[in-house]
Amino acid sequence: MTASMELKTRQNSAVATGVGTRNIFVEKAQNAELWDVDGNRFIDFAAGIAVNNTGHRHPVVMQAVTDQALKFTHTCFHVAPYEGYVRLAEHLNAIAPTGVENRTMLVTTGAEAVENAVKIARAFTGRSGIVAFSGAFHGRTMLGMALTGKVVPYKKNFGPFPPEIYHAPFPNAYVGISVEEALSGLERLFAADVDPERVAAFIIEPVQGEGGFNIAPTEFLVKLRELADRHGILLIADEVQAGMARTGKMFGIEHSGVKPDLVTLAKGLAGGFPLSAVTGRADVMNAAHPGGLGGTYAGNPLAVAAANAVLDVINNEALRERAVEIGRRAMTRLRSVAERQGMERIGDVRGLGAMIAFELVDDRETKAASPSLTSRIVAEAERRGLILLSCGTRQNVIRLLPPLTIEYEILEEGLDIIEESIEAAIASEAASVA
Repeated sequence: MTASMELKTRQNSAVATGVGTRNIFVEKAQNAELWDVDGNRFIDFAAGIAVNNTGHRHPVVMQAVTDQALKFTHTCFHVAPYEGYVRLAEHLNAIAPTGVENRTMLVTTGAEAVENAVKIARAFTGRSGIVAFSGAFHGRTMLGMALTGKVVPYKKNFGPFPPEIYHAPFPNAYVGISVEEALSGLERLFAADVDPERVAAFIIEPVQGEGGFNIAPTEFLVKLRELADRHGILLIADEVQAGMARTGKMFGIEHSGVKPDLVTLAKGLAGGFPLSAVTGRADVMNAAHPGGLGGTYAGNPLAVAAANAVLDVINNEALRERAVEIGRRAMTRLRSVAERQGMERIGDVRGLGAMIAFELVDDRETKAASPSLTSRIVAEAERRGLILLSCGTRQNVIRLLPPLTIEYEILEEGLDIIEESIEAAIASEAASVA
């Protein structure tokens, strides 16, 4: 029995079934590579689900955490605050694209950031309704699940969910939902389900994560901002997956020029340490009363030290520019593969910076989803030493999230494996049908 098999047996006896995992039991990791307990090497195109934008164990981040650990690891910011938290807030306030003076609060997870953004929006507006969008993912807490627009695996069997959460269509030209149709959906929502004067906020991912890496069209975001201003609604940009230079800008919404009122951050913020933030307009952020925001572990000193280092690395190593180049190389390769004869199962290739995806279909004309081929490609890539993740409401999208610090030769090696895995999976599927 291999060490991985032994650990899998122990996991099955100790860990709840609902905690879904892969069978890669990691032993060590460095930048864009990791090794399992059996010594197998993997190229990491998941980056801990867009967490390790600065790679595994970036030396600058690790040194910052080590230095902080020698001073103190926890006091609770509410009890004995510390300079690192204040410094990080100052930095996030300076770069958040609201166009006005900002304030920041720190918590621990993306779901916490989202929940606190909703709390703040309700406190500021005195309203209770929240509008999210189809295909959205905003977390696994009860409110996070209510906001999420994807049932399996996140919402199935876990209801009922908190009230006064509404969903409108997310524009997705590939599956036939135009900007005009999405805006009409919002108007229908306001006419039939909720008075816009009772809506505190729109919450939207500039690039949907779990929903399939669908990019919100600039035209739609502009109109959404106009609707928000017309009805006194706040605009929350959920940047948990798209933020921290992943798309080639610090925040995904910056590509549109639209200014949000609040921004939620997590994942790539602290280079692998648990930390999240809500940053936004000072007048909005200050609406909550003292003591209304925070948490025992909110703004953990080690994670804060990591985040301050991550921001330095992004600037000093030009990671926004690197994200653009990674995306250019990956999408050029994927589009070249898609154009080859026999590769008609690749229905679409899309992305923004280093947030890249390709969608698998049975037929390009009907665009019928092929989750089975998607699963085959992910499994085949893993056998060949590459970690990929799937996503999408139809379970037929493969996403690429390599660290922004990935060596280009390792990026190309990973792209080679993707090409080989697509070929092998299509051949395997054909053979199983024959």
